[in-house]
Amino acid sequence: MKNFAVLQLSGCAGCEVSLLNADAWVDQYNLAYMPLVTSVHDVPEVDLLLVSGGVRTDEDLYKLRHAVQRAGEVVAVGTCAISGGVANLGDRDEVRELFIAQARRRHVPHLLPKSHPIDAFVEVDRYLPGCPPMSHLFMMVLTGETEKTLARTVCQDCGRKKLRDVRPEHLVGFQTGKVDPDICLINQGYLCIGSSTRGGCGAPCTRAGHPCVGCRGPSDAFIEKESAVWMKSIARVFKGMTDIPEEEIQTGLRSPQLALFLFQFSDYADDKATIRPKEKVL
Repeated sequence: MKNFAVLQLSGCAGCEVSLLNADAWVDQYNLAYMPLVTSVHDVPEVDLLLVSGGVRTDEDLYKLRHAVQRAGEVVAVGTCAISGGVANLGDRDEVRELFIAQARRRHVPHLLPKSHPIDAFVEVDRYLPGCPPMSHLFMMVLTGETEKTLARTVCQDCGRKKLRDVRPEHLVGFQTGKVDPDICLINQGYLCIGSSTRGGCGAPCTRAGHPCVGCRGPSDAFIEKESAVWMKSIARVFKGMTDIPEEEIQTGLRSPQLALFLFQFSDYADDKATIRPKEKVL
């Protein structure tokens, strides 16, 4: 029976809850450590270490460096472990410039704390993006069945119909309007970026009528390229399917609603020291 552990750094425990929802592993794998459900004081030697949360404190860093020495394989799980999480936004110049602007300050607090992804300090064998990752993706990590074919984009997972003769002229707000359950959200004027976002989640958000905000990060087509290429791809999709002014699209892409994922995943290839090869990303 394979032993695995879950190391929780600074995060919200959403990834842990998603893992617990994937109860198919209970009779097949031994959970040796996870503070949310076990009372073990320290991480034992394990075959697989799942790390959630970002490195926010010196204690996080100590626990991370100590735990990876006892693990056969290390997997960064979720947005916080891969890109630093919400707190990391305060350490990004482009986000700080946006949120400190007077027009935005009444909506979003001035974020100052620094947070870091775990691969700033330790080597990562695999990445499992999502906020949180879906339960079936956790099972793929645990079983090693990564050869299973996943949808390349959220758009493929979604399956809504794209209409050529319906071209909205302006964006619809995130929580406004009546959503048609069968038509592509872009055709309905929603700022959905599923066409360029990594698939495999099953598109629970878009199927329920909520635009994809990119929590799975860029698809394989963009994951090893500069963030500008991903952003241009999103804008190109809207240009082909709508008559919404480009300036309105660009403003929407840089809005607080999308900042968490679009800004954080922009560091995939912008910093050559932290390139994450697509072969390592589930």
